Amino acid sequence: MHFSNWLVFCGVSLLVTFTPGPAVLLAVSNSVAVGLRLTVASSLGNALGVFIVSAIAMTGMGVVLATSASAFMVLKVIGALYLVYLGIRQWRSDPVAATAPRAASKADAPQAAWRLFRQGLAVALTNPKSILFFSALFPQFLSAEAPVLGQFMVLTSTFVALALLSHAFYVVLMRVLKGRFAASTRGVRWFNRGTGGMFVVLGLSLLGLRNRVA
Repeated sequence: MHFSNWLVFCGVSLLVTFTPGPAVLLAVSNSVAVGLRLTVASSLGNALGVFIVSAIAMTGMGVVLATSASAFMVLKVIGALYLVYLGIRQWRSDPVAATAPRAASKADAPQAAWRLFRQGLAVALTNPKSILFFSALFPQFLSAEAPVLGQFMVLTSTFVALALLSHAFYVVLMRVLKGRFAASTRGVRWFNRGTGGMFVVLGLSLLGLRNRVA
């Protein structure tokens, strides 16, 4: 792979990863609800999901989704329902929990981390737009002169690293802003409702996604 192609890929990936989406929103909401350490679990789950989605796209699933209306509709509905579910749960979450970071015992931390890891993984796997994105993006940067597997690892690892960087940026930004309203359960309640509403909006927007790359 030419270094110049990789730099262009980095630029495109930066624009995509730093545009707030379900994964960023999940990281931000978790950082307020459970703190920074456990939020890492959801981001790592999302990173694994990105690797899986990228591999699926490379094996041709992106073409299937782009040409099969039924397959695309099934995955789209699953993704939309999951985001709406997350939104409803976030809307109804207890605002007091976010203002009491020590409420959870250390014994419960592994279970909570595993739950958040699965949550991040599911957000990545149920987004058909990601598969279409990788299917459209990767061929533009692949070189016929180099092994596909090596290029796949470089491109996917780069995208995942930039995605994690974007999560860290938004989480730190939210932690800075959180100090201004975390002491108030009213502020946290409105934050939960705002992020919950955004999850629902993102989920409903998936239903309007067509089976082609925008």
